[in-house]
Amino acid sequence: MTISVRTERPEDVETIAQLTEAAFRDEPHSSHTEAFIINGLRRAGCLTLSLVAEDESGVVGHVAASPVTISSGDSGWHGIGPVSVSPDRQRRGIGSVLMLAALDELRRLGGRGCVVLGDPAYYGRFGFQADSRLVLPGVPQEYFQTLAFGPDVPVGTVRYHDAFDATE
Repeated sequence: MTISVRTERPEDVETIAQLTEAAFRDEPHSSHTEAFIINGLRRAGCLTLSLVAEDESGVVGHVAASPVTISSGDSGWHGIGPVSVSPDRQRRGIGSVLMLAALDELRRLGGRGCVVLGDPAYYGRFGFQADSRLVLPGVPQEYFQTLAFGPDVPVGTVRYHDAFDATE
């Protein structure tokens, strides 16, 4: 199985939505709004990146990243997510391929760092760690993780784009 990663194309939009819904359908921690979030970010022009993973059968995974606002005024930070892999292709390294591609692209674009909300054991593999200097209100610190691309981590409260509040 060969996986390639590329930027989404207009014809991928519906496939990404369906794949994202399927990937999170049985996840107990999910709000089941992940596809709405991606579409909202896309409509607002706030997807820093939207990458798909594909194999010989087509699109099997997706990762999005968007700018976050930090109360300190620091810029150049992004939130990664949602990260989605087709349920029948999970636990085969596709999510890792997407994460590494997203991190490489954010660095290439001049990003200063990124944050992610999710499983510390999974995201820790990519260098993410809980850092009390950046806070997402209402979320246990161990699940909100930071990866700086340089020596500095800002201090402040993080806010994701309003699309993360989407319900449809």
